[in-house]
Amino acid sequence: MVFVKAFRAIRPAENLAADVSALPYDVMNRAEAKIMAEGNDLSILHVTRAEIDVPDSVGDYDDAVYKKAKDNLLSFLEKGVLIKEDAPVYYIYREVMGDTCQTGIVAAVSVDDYEKDRVMKHELTRREKEADRIRHFEECDCQTEPVFLTYRHQNIISDMTAKWIQDHAPLFDFQSDDKVRHILWCIDDPSVIASLDECFGKIDKMYIADGHHRTASAAAVCRHRKKNQGELPADDPAQFLMAVIFPDSDLRIMAYHRVVALPESFNEKDLFDFLKKNFIVERVGKECLPREKHQFTMYLRGTWYLLKASDELYLNEGIASNLDAAVLQKNLFEPYFGIEDPRGDHRIDFVGGIRGTGEIMRRCDNENSVGFCLYPVSIADLMNVADDGEIMPPKSTWFEPKLRSGLFLYSLQKD
Repeated sequence: MVFVKAFRAIRPAENLAADVSALPYDVMNRAEAKIMAEGNDLSILHVTRAEIDVPDSVGDYDDAVYKKAKDNLLSFLEKGVLIKEDAPVYYIYREVMGDTCQTGIVAAVSVDDYEKDRVMKHELTRREKEADRIRHFEECDCQTEPVFLTYRHQNIISDMTAKWIQDHAPLFDFQSDDKVRHILWCIDDPSVIASLDECFGKIDKMYIADGHHRTASAAAVCRHRKKNQGELPADDPAQFLMAVIFPDSDLRIMAYHRVVALPESFNEKDLFDFLKKNFIVERVGKECLPREKHQFTMYLRGTWYLLKASDELYLNEGIASNLDAAVLQKNLFEPYFGIEDPRGDHRIDFVGGIRGTGEIMRRCDNENSVGFCLYPVSIADLMNVADDGEIMPPKSTWFEPKLRSGLFLYSLQKD
């Protein structure tokens, strides 16, 4: 069973939540982060992307960046921009984007459960990205952003959450620039906290929806401290990672599309001849997305095409290898374009589904590329892949709405 508990969270003062909050650190580059934080001295980006506050000549991973993150965090605490709860609490965090409403519990989750595969993975991590968050967490002595976890829906937890929302006013309720509404309630009643402890204690596993690097980094910090300090007390903050835990029934996965640079020697007829070996190709003329699994749409030189994959392409062993992204990689990107490692090959790039077909067309028209749109994987796909100990193809899932950073942080200092 997964060990979940309340914790003494750090959060913005109620009237400052909208100013402090920002998109997650890893959905933007340095230049974009600088623009987003411009004119807002309270943005959490001054902590999570502190490179925006040092000279441009200083590298993203320079010691000065991590020191600046720590200094900015301490300044926020000293000025009362961020405050720490007096006692351990759970939060209820709700995000509303159009017709999508997802409601989760903000909690501390045992690192040991991650190490023992009760918090399930479905992606590989990159060493340099992991090292960055390790340095960041260590220097700040704080986990500054949450991990996004999910579990198979439990009525009792949803009922308890709904009851608390009905009977209590939120700490804050605001709409961010991207038109997502963010609402946070604080569960500070010891009896309700104990009931949630008991309910979560009956869940045998959880799944990382988003935040594999943050999870791995939190676990690495715990291992480092055990190595340097000896065995840590069971309640030591480093033994836990901060997460927002959503029921699978609330979550929405959008597709992750692909853009591939065309070689100078590209011949359009050769591509279509190759495609017709494994796909039914239909010219559709207008922009469109796949309507179901095993379909793709392709945008090439001003025209859209529908590609229907042969059933024979989905006879592979293992769940992950039968996902559309894996099939496209194995039967087109590798044999035709020569892209053997989509994680590292600069000829392929990925476009989150929230950006729509317009971004695909813009990229392809401006960069002499071809675009491929995929049908979204399901939460069940993600869980099944993780349950079987497999790894999903890179950039398989785009969760929307994103968790807002800055609404809750987790100090690694002992109380």
